Amino acid sequence: MMTPLAILFPDISPEIFTIDIGNFSFALRWYALAYVVGFLAGWWIIYRLMKRPELWPADKAPMEPARVETLLTYVVLGVILGGRLGFVFFYQPGYYLANPMEILRVWEGGMSFHGGFVGVLLAAILFCRRHSVPVLQVADSITLVAPIGIGLGRVANFINAELWGRPTTQPWGVVFPGQQAQTCPADWGADLCARHPTQLYEAALEGALLFAVLAFMVWRGGWLKRPGAVTGVFVAGYGLGRFIVEFFRQADAQFITAENPLGHVIALGPLGMTMGQVLSAPMIVAGLLVLLWPRRATA
Repeated sequence: MMTPLAILFPDISPEIFTIDIGNFSFALRWYALAYVVGFLAGWWIIYRLMKRPELWPADKAPMEPARVETLLTYVVLGVILGGRLGFVFFYQPGYYLANPMEILRVWEGGMSFHGGFVGVLLAAILFCRRHSVPVLQVADSITLVAPIGIGLGRVANFINAELWGRPTTQPWGVVFPGQQAQTCPADWGADLCARHPTQLYEAALEGALLFAVLAFMVWRGGWLKRPGAVTGVFVAGYGLGRFIVEFFRQADAQFITAENPLGHVIALGPLGMTMGQVLSAPMIVAGLLVLLWPRRATA
């Protein structure tokens, strides 16, 4: 028995293909492909932006198109190092403190968007200082393409049947594989539990919708001429989208207890905030502050 109108998870392998040669085995996973496609798409769009000086302040692009490849190298390192260290410190510091060598095992999963965001921010600042490039304009180009990688990553999360949502009786609820995912609350009277496909919620909000808004701002609204404005909308938009989805997303297992089934890390009376909301709330505030600052500067 399962909740009514539930959708059974499609039989999709997390591996696109596997090559076995003797004792050597290589598997291309959807999650890795999402990273590769996201980086390549971002590189191509930023490269094209640098060849459109009329989109930038004083009709001058912040750097030569040839430097985009170097910028991509900085961004890749920022995403990987920041995302991994963010997961370690935000979500499982005790475990990794006891097992420090496990931090290097990135291929086993465990990445934090908020950590990756900080990593990219620091990498972009370092790149701009070394190459004498305006920080805010480079940030605007990076944040324009960031939703592409975010959206693809969330689709890969869905294919991997991970980061699923809370139990639901909505007709679009999905029964994910795995005993933990299928366990319903005791009073539901169901053996298989449908859950919110929050990976797809995030792919739609933080990926497709946010990219559409930013792309319209850049190519139709001329917002690149106001340094920092695109960055502000991205930061606030992602923070808001993630904060909303957290109401439907299953909290990380390490925060869930019998007394705290929703995994709140901050209690607000009968309500509370998950770790994702705690990390996203400052992004909303910071994004709005960045968004307002260039408006005053150009008034």
